[in-house]
Amino acid sequence: MMTTDNDDKVARAFAREALREQRLARRWNTFFKAAFLLYLITLLLLSLPNLMSRSLFGDEEITALIDVRGIIAADSQASADNIITGLRAAFKDGKTAGVIIRINSPGGSPVQSGYINDEIYRLKAQYPAIPVYAVIQDICASGGYYIAVAADEIYASKSSLVGSIGVRMGGFGFVKSLDKLGIERRLLTAGENKGFLDPFLPLKQDDVQHVSGLLDNIHEQFINTVLKGRRDRLVESPELFSGYIWTGERGLELGLIDALGSASHVAREIIGAKDIVDFTPRQNLLDQFARRVGTAISQQLGGGFVTLR
Repeated sequence: MMTTDNDDKVARAFAREALREQRLARRWNTFFKAAFLLYLITLLLLSLPNLMSRSLFGDEEITALIDVRGIIAADSQASADNIITGLRAAFKDGKTAGVIIRINSPGGSPVQSGYINDEIYRLKAQYPAIPVYAVIQDICASGGYYIAVAADEIYASKSSLVGSIGVRMGGFGFVKSLDKLGIERRLLTAGENKGFLDPFLPLKQDDVQHVSGLLDNIHEQFINTVLKGRRDRLVESPELFSGYIWTGERGLELGLIDALGSASHVAREIIGAKDIVDFTPRQNLLDQFARRVGTAISQQLGGGFVTLR
């Protein structure tokens, strides 16, 4: 059977295309392997400082550090799951002489803050020889202070912001805007009050009273938690539980904190173990991005949240 020039051209073109596909496949294969290797190296580098610091200290006692940073929420770096994981590892470590919970947070979820507060008390009972200190950086407000009061002592800078023992719930109303735009809101519910606080419907006084009772109840829980940890150290003041925030210097006068000092000061002078090891679990960048996107979407779709902020 004879072949024509056209058949040869087709065959050569087919061969070139097959070769190109093979090369492209090899390149993608190499790319994915390199990306996976880079991911593993990144994870290793993120954990290396903690691993190295622990190995460098040998048998010496250490001060375990847990960072509570940013908004306290279920999908944040300062979630209860994340902080509790670090706390348990810190207490369990045989070289831990004391634990510092370093807080730089404006607050957040009362549920997440409550979980962490409860766990601190549980771990203190399980490991009575290990003292716990809260150290405030720039701010320790609301949910952050909810966590701090479980510590044996609280330290801060004279310019730190501390307090805000209160509860809030925020939202917006768009009723008049819809009227101006000629838009009709259509909401179907099963349950007389299922659509309460809908931002596109007029605010009802019954709804306001219901939410006010809810906030008062959570505020009372917050106050009782503060009193549990610091009753004998607080100075009586009508503004103490009003939601106001104070400097560390003023907080010391009110009994909200015990002394002025940094984490290194507490480790060196109070605990007596100057070597600080960070036990805070760290999220990788991809997880952080995914969580932040999820939070932003849920906040846009879900309306108001009750927060200790």
